[in-house]
Amino acid sequence: MTLNYQDVMTADLSSLADASGAWKKMGERFGELKTDYEKHVQGVLGNGNWQGLAYGAQQQNASATTFEYGAAKAEALAIASLLADAHAELTRLQKAVKDLVHDAEAKDFKVDSSGKATYVGYDNLSEQEKYALHHDPDYAQLQSDARVKAQGWTDDIAKAVKAVDDADQSVKRALVRATSDVSTDGLGFGGFNAHAVGDLAKAGKPDPKTTTKTDGWVSDGESEASGPGVGTEVSGPDTGAGKLGEAEAHADLGRASAEGSLTNGPFKLAGEAEAYAGAKVSAAGGITNEGLQGEASVFAGGEASAKGRADAGFVGLYGRPETMAGAEAGVNAGIGLEGLNAGAEAFAGAKGGLSGGADIGGIGAGGTLEGWAGAGAEADATLGKGEDGKWKVGATVGVAVGLGGEVGFEFTVDPGKIADTAGDAADAIGDTAHAIGSLF
Repeated sequence: MTLNYQDVMTADLSSLADASGAWKKMGERFGELKTDYEKHVQGVLGNGNWQGLAYGAQQQNASATTFEYGAAKAEALAIASLLADAHAELTRLQKAVKDLVHDAEAKDFKVDSSGKATYVGYDNLSEQEKYALHHDPDYAQLQSDARVKAQGWTDDIAKAVKAVDDADQSVKRALVRATSDVSTDGLGFGGFNAHAVGDLAKAGKPDPKTTTKTDGWVSDGESEASGPGVGTEVSGPDTGAGKLGEAEAHADLGRASAEGSLTNGPFKLAGEAEAYAGAKVSAAGGITNEGLQGEASVFAGGEASAKGRADAGFVGLYGRPETMAGAEAGVNAGIGLEGLNAGAEAFAGAKGGLSGGADIGGIGAGGTLEGWAGAGAEADATLGKGEDGKWKVGATVGVAVGLGGEVGFEFTVDPGKIADTAGDAADAIGDTAHAIGSLF
């Protein structure tokens, strides 16, 4: 959630310092537990009087438990440090916003609940002074100057608020990373994070995005990982946007994603991959001047997908392998100026499938094929414009009781690419005509 002006002005940051102290005590206590466990459990049973397979299994598990106590200490102390850094940084930035507002008000500018400044210096004038001011030949210019200065204060306050939000997002990233165990040491994934970083400046940096050049090829990519975690989000209604409301809840064991591309002139290779494990449920609906839309879904289990694309000029190929294990159900429907869609699904088990196709000059065709092991049914139909700007016509149908599957097709039309192709063709024809003309 993005922080707004009111959030920044009314936030009580003292709890961050209190939480930091509590986490520090917790970390120290985990250290004491580690010492006690090593001495009174692991050490006592390892005195040489107990031998055999059972002893070996016990010691292996005891070593893992000892490691996790140490990892818990490292994670708790890192979080304590991050919260202390967060308290200091957010307090500093919050004060900067409040100082700006104070300075603006000292110069007769009123700042409303959204952070917008308005000049109110004329409100304190007497009626006679107001009359003289309104008949001043420079009155229009004075009004214009006041509006410009007010906008300057508004912009400065907005920048200061954004600085607080940026810092808040940095704290969020750092805390997520500190509580995410992505190494195989100890008890493996999902334990305490023995490698948690307690420096906000380091741990809160945005996910890296790199660009390199090799032999004419330009690479661009980024990745992200998080979990475990739980959360909920509710918004709406928003009458201005025509949104009735949205609600979402999730309990994530973990999620990861990556994407990248290689480009060299007209040649481009691009790919994306993502994986998720956990449970999530969502519902949304809206009515706008462009149509009606509603959907609801629930999922529990694990899923992974990847997609790749290769383009050479106006010819492209694409493929999308996907897998899923778990249970899911959903329904969606919509109608509007940019097409219609409808579908429903319910499935429990495992899926594996592949989609692929090709497009030439912005017109494409492809198909999907999935194998199912479980029980369920699914149907979907689409005719309309997608988020990528392409118009799509497609349908899928599938059923399984034990073993089964799904088949489908899709046709796409990319108006932008068609226009580019037509333009390139026209340029080529013009160049050819010019070359031929130059021969005579």
